[in-house]
Amino acid sequence: MPIPVTTTFTIEGYRIRQYLGVVRGLTVRAPTIAQGILGGLKSIVGGQIGAYTEMCEQTRQQAYDLLIDHATALGANAVVGLRYDASDIGGKTSSATEVLCYGTAVVIEPELASPV
Repeated sequence: MPIPVTTTFTIEGYRIRQYLGVVRGLTVRAPTIAQGILGGLKSIVGGQIGAYTEMCEQTRQQAYDLLIDHATALGANAVVGLRYDASDIGGKTSSATEVLCYGTAVVIEPELASPV
């Protein structure tokens, strides 16, 4: 069952009982030869480069999945403050992209309704 993940620092209807610390998922990907060739050709004529878009989405998903694994290993049942960061690695001879997904692992519990 997926755990709640949010870019905010609160989850409506819940209170944070315990902060477990920063969690992260990190992955580095490089385009395949075919993606590089198709991407290079597409960049000449312009438009969306589908092969790169797919690679980037897969990379983000992998970093996210690693973050969830890290959070659940710490005993978290939610992650708040989710962020992504990406940077290029390599030089002119090789190109790869590092994608970091990070947030704060927390234990949440439902808020009790206050008596009227």
